[in-house]
Amino acid sequence: MKKYLLTAALAAIGIVGYADDTTRNSADFTEEVYYTDSKGYSVQTNSFWKNWFISAGAGAQTIFGDHDKQLGWGDRITPAFDLAVGKWFTPVIGVRGMASGLTLKGAAQDWGNWLNPEGGSYSVGDTPAGDEQFWKDHHLWHQEFKYINGHIDVMINMSNLFCGFKEERVYNAIPYFGLGWVAALENADRLPEGYRPSREVGANIGFINQFRLGRNFDLNVDIRGGYVNDRFDGEEGGRYGEGILSTTANLVWKIGGNTWERSKTIVRYDNRTINELRDMMDQLSRDNEELQKALDDCNKAKAEAAAKKIAVVAPNLVTFKINKSNLSKEARANLGLLAEVIKENDANVVYTITGYADAATGNKEINDRLSKERAQAVYDCLINEFGVNPDQLRMEYKGGVENMFYNDPALSRAVITRGDLK
Repeated sequence: MKKYLLTAALAAIGIVGYADDTTRNSADFTEEVYYTDSKGYSVQTNSFWKNWFISAGAGAQTIFGDHDKQLGWGDRITPAFDLAVGKWFTPVIGVRGMASGLTLKGAAQDWGNWLNPEGGSYSVGDTPAGDEQFWKDHHLWHQEFKYINGHIDVMINMSNLFCGFKEERVYNAIPYFGLGWVAALENADRLPEGYRPSREVGANIGFINQFRLGRNFDLNVDIRGGYVNDRFDGEEGGRYGEGILSTTANLVWKIGGNTWERSKTIVRYDNRTINELRDMMDQLSRDNEELQKALDDCNKAKAEAAAKKIAVVAPNLVTFKINKSNLSKEARANLGLLAEVIKENDANVVYTITGYADAATGNKEINDRLSKERAQAVYDCLINEFGVNPDQLRMEYKGGVENMFYNDPALSRAVITRGDLK
């Protein structure tokens, strides 16, 4: 048989075969599917252009700066937006590039740069009712500025990691972390003259609650915490850095869906040579029947001589699947016919059962074991199932051999039975 191997395996996972329940058959070919694991957790790595997605959404955010207690948490809440494009390289690991941001509100303080001629401080924007003097005395102002955070995130789908990929799963838990560039944009209407917000490297950590809407769409509830340098809001001192907390709801378009193939190996067997050999054996069987009829018409001595000749010159071939030593129903049927010939013919004929393996696969130890087990299977079948006299059987095995027939390794995974006079 000729064998064509089509295989795709996930990186860093060894190939351990588990046969699929379904085997595709045709007149000329047989295909068997072997998966790398029994539960289907391993998948093929798709091509670069598969498993991409685009997401967009909005929500709310707040900044944690140096003077949070002077401006309450609720007063600092502002709208937020997200826009991202990304790809899942495996069901567990994905990467996205995202732009997020919009507007931040807070309170800031400066003791040197913005004093007016009367010795007070600028107070830009609305101050809390009754607190105007406090803000002036402490040199505080309301700040409101636009910003954008461009970041790259690495995502880990924990549901697929621990429970295996399942396309129809309604909920996935996806933590992530990332780095980016956070740029505060000037807004002259809300900041003192000369104020220059900074551009900083920022870090992100977050958690995506992913809800499946269909084959092509998901809803992501994204809770993200960001961290930037303390000078980000224009005031340095008081804490190590500024924090930005946001929660957004994003609609995700999975381009082409988010499907994965289980990692598998397909073994294809060419049945044409076996079919030809089966036809030849069928013809030999028919010829044998005709010869048997001729023997019945001959005298006893001539019939016995002819029967001995048939027993000696008619070998029997049984083939096995790769790495197997169990007999198929077809093989057992052929052995049943052989058993009838053995029992009906000369009891002085001894039949040698020889096991073989394909030298092109496995190693010497495996091939020695397989050839012995195959010979033992034929020996046991002839005795236990069809009542052949053990004294007429002899068993041996040859281990791995090169192609014996038609340059086809499948015909070397076999047992051949030949008869000889004692």
